[in-house]
Amino acid sequence: MDTLALANAIELATQSPCVIQQVNSVGGGCINSAYKLKTENTDYFVKFNTANKLSMFEAEAEGLAELSRANAIRVPIAICCGLLGSQSYIVMEYISLSGRGSMARFAAQLVALHQRSNPQFGWHRENTIGSTEQINNNSDNWLDFWQQHRLGYQLSLAKYKGANKKLLDGGERLLADLGLFFGNYQPVVSLLHGDLWSGNYAFSDDSEPVIFDPATYYGDREAEIAMTELFGGFSVEFYDSYQNLWPLDEGYNVRKTLYNLYHILNHFNMFGGGYESQANGMISRLLSEI
Repeated sequence: MDTLALANAIELATQSPCVIQQVNSVGGGCINSAYKLKTENTDYFVKFNTANKLSMFEAEAEGLAELSRANAIRVPIAICCGLLGSQSYIVMEYISLSGRGSMARFAAQLVALHQRSNPQFGWHRENTIGSTEQINNNSDNWLDFWQQHRLGYQLSLAKYKGANKKLLDGGERLLADLGLFFGNYQPVVSLLHGDLWSGNYAFSDDSEPVIFDPATYYGDREAEIAMTELFGGFSVEFYDSYQNLWPLDEGYNVRKTLYNLYHILNHFNMFGGGYESQANGMISRLLSEI
C-alpha cells in the first residue's frame, strides 16, 4: 500500500492535511481487502481490489450518497475512490461498530428509507451485488424489471456457469409465469439498500443503526425485507416493528422466496457448491404455487 499517495488523495478530497500514522487490517470480507487508517485527525476505512474493479467502488460511493440523501438511516460517508498502481480503492469514514441498539429503531429507520421514492424502478447506473454486475436499467414496470434484470439475468449467468438442466428449465418456467405471483399487487417504488443481510448492518458505539456495503437501487421493498430473512435473519422485534409501521402485502410470504432466489442464484454464480441445490428447491416450491 502506497500510504503517501493514499494520504494525498484523502487530502485532496477533504481539503485537510492527512498523515497516515497506522494501518491495521480489517477482516470479514470475501471480495475486498480492507484496512483501518489512523491519522492525526481522524480514522478512515479503506477497501482495495484489482484496478478493473474501480467502477464497483465508484458505484458504491454513489450508492452510499443516495442512501444518505434520504436522511433516514446512517451510512458511512464515502471520501474518495480511485487507482493506486495495480489496485482500485475506496476510502470511507471509519465508524466503530461495537455497539448494541434497538432493532425497533432500526426497523423504523428502514421504513423511512423505503418511503423515499422515485419516478421509476432501477437506478441511473449499474452496480454490483457481491462481485456480480447488477443491471439497473430504469423501468416503469416492476415485473419486467425483475424478470429481465434480476431473475432472468442471474439465470443467464447460471447457464454460463454450467447449472444443471433442472434449474435452467425450472427457471424458464418461472420467468414465463412470473406475473402469477403478483396478482393485483402493485409495488411502491422504494429506495433499497439492495444487499441487506445480517452482515451488512451494525450499531455504532452510540447505539445508532448503520448500514453499509450497499447494492443500491429503487425497487419493491419486499425484496429488501425478503433478503433480511436469508442467512440467519433479523430479530422478531425488527419484523414486528416494521409490520406495525408499514404492513407488507399478504402475498409477501410467497414472493419472498422469489426475491431470495435472486440472491441464491447469485451465490451459485459466485461460489457454486450447494447453492445450486438450494436454488432448485426454491424453484420447485415456487412452481408448486402456480
